[in-house]
Amino acid sequence: MATDLRSPTTRVALVDAYSAGNLLVPALNREGVECVHVRSPEPDVNMVKLKFPDGFLDDIRHEGDLTATAAALREWGIGCVIAGGESGVELADQLNAELGTPGNGMSRPTCRRNKYEMVLAVRDGGLPHAATVVSPDADEIIAWAETTAGYPVVLKPVSSAGQDNVMACASAEEVRAAHDKIRSSTNRQGQSNTVVLAQEFLAGTEYFVNTVSRDGRHHTAEIWRYCKRRIPGGHIIHDYVEPLSPDDPDAQELESYSHRILDALEIHNGAAHVEIMMTADGPVLVECAGRLGGGAAPQILSRSMASNQIDLIALSVARPDEFNRLPASLHRLLRHTLYVHLINPNDHGIAPSHEDMGVVRALPSWAHTVLMHPEGAPLTRTVDFPSQPGYVILISDDPVQLRADYEKLREIERVLYSGNPVPEQHRPIRPDR
Repeated sequence: MATDLRSPTTRVALVDAYSAGNLLVPALNREGVECVHVRSPEPDVNMVKLKFPDGFLDDIRHEGDLTATAAALREWGIGCVIAGGESGVELADQLNAELGTPGNGMSRPTCRRNKYEMVLAVRDGGLPHAATVVSPDADEIIAWAETTAGYPVVLKPVSSAGQDNVMACASAEEVRAAHDKIRSSTNRQGQSNTVVLAQEFLAGTEYFVNTVSRDGRHHTAEIWRYCKRRIPGGHIIHDYVEPLSPDDPDAQELESYSHRILDALEIHNGAAHVEIMMTADGPVLVECAGRLGGGAAPQILSRSMASNQIDLIALSVARPDEFNRLPASLHRLLRHTLYVHLINPNDHGIAPSHEDMGVVRALPSWAHTVLMHPEGAPLTRTVDFPSQPGYVILISDDPVQLRADYEKLREIERVLYSGNPVPEQHRPIRPDR
């Protein structure tokens, strides 16, 4: 029997809750909602290394039999299934469809993971989109670049996430090298890259919009502006992100466009992370993920932002009527914030310890640190999300202090991953806390 979409839910399933999804467990528990975990057959190979949360009633392994997994969830009285990470997006949709629980549209079931299908859905929805081609043949992409898109072009796996093998190519030689690298590797779910996606290079300022939907009603939790770097080898990495004020001239246009993207991709329930380039001609989709934005830290960001996806999802599940009465725009800034991605600029390095990071915690605006590798583990040069050492959140009432602390953090990083103490001249004046 299908679940009434307006009814509150007291028990949910999370698929692959290894990263941001693991923060949903305590948030849902606070709302009186219990959680069951489902492991997909191909979880993100980087995320499974992270600490798995406590608090699940059961941990069900999906072995490929959708009917069997759905039956196991029915025994628990599951009221909806939520993607805990990118690798859980398609399975969560399939399980909701099988169970008749609140989920997303299934007329194009792969468009929320396959980036080529995503572009086609956006195109058919009448929305601006990037010129895109997918091919197993590098020469075909080169011909397309030279006759249609022009250089540079961006190459990436057709189904992956987290900057995995995303490369900007400015020549036929660079396209061929990037194509060979992608084709010879697997994506973050361990799947072979049989084809490569190529897109026109979108010039402008990039943003992301984090949303939560229920019954097709979309609510904007946050809008952030990216600052990225292009590094040797064609890689594009995150430097930092900063929240966009609701009063910014671009905010309303970004929000409206992102909600239309959700409609085109049939994202009716749950979280979404919409990456958008604001070009000279207006907003154009980079890509959209049907799950939480990465690096969520609601207990920290609540100091500087009025809403977050984690708490909104919990509310949408436990108290849907109350959630649906919320305004569409919920993002509001309380303090200045920078979400700084740590960058190892060298070919080799050593993951810092908690003690090593004391010099970072001494920054006046320091609020939170997440390290993504065990203390003392070898580091490679940062070229994507998995190879970054971690991230730091800076929060302050003073934007000048925030910028100064960011610059000091980058200065500290010159020696932070060397295994040696940070010299006195690179240390903040404020003592460690």
